[in-house]
Amino acid sequence: MGVTGIGGLFFRSRDPDARAAWYREHLGIDAGQGAIWTQQAGTTVFAPFASDTDYFAVDQSFMLNLRVTELDALAAQLEAAGIPVERRPEWDTADYGCFARIHDPEGLPIELWEPPAE
Repeated sequence: MGVTGIGGLFFRSRDPDARAAWYREHLGIDAGQGAIWTQQAGTTVFAPFASDTDYFAVDQSFMLNLRVTELDALAAQLEAAGIPVERRPEWDTADYGCFARIHDPEGLPIELWEPPAE
């Protein structure tokens, strides 16, 4: 007996319908009440950070990290839609893969992670 994975992520929103539509349109996530998003199998990092971490904004209690494929193409698509994408060379490593950061319409930080090729 034990936990087998994350069953859902629930968070407050000023406009749940618009926010769910943003996740569907820009990230392909079937989001919203009653929606079920079937993910590909893969690794998940579940890590509490120190309360004074500078890894993400101090006014946010968590950051969403999403596993992606073809990060460069996704970043270009997001930028074409007017969504700022932050990339830093120091974030990318052979051991962990490549990273980019965006924010959803209500300011939630989202880290896009393309794991290294196996």
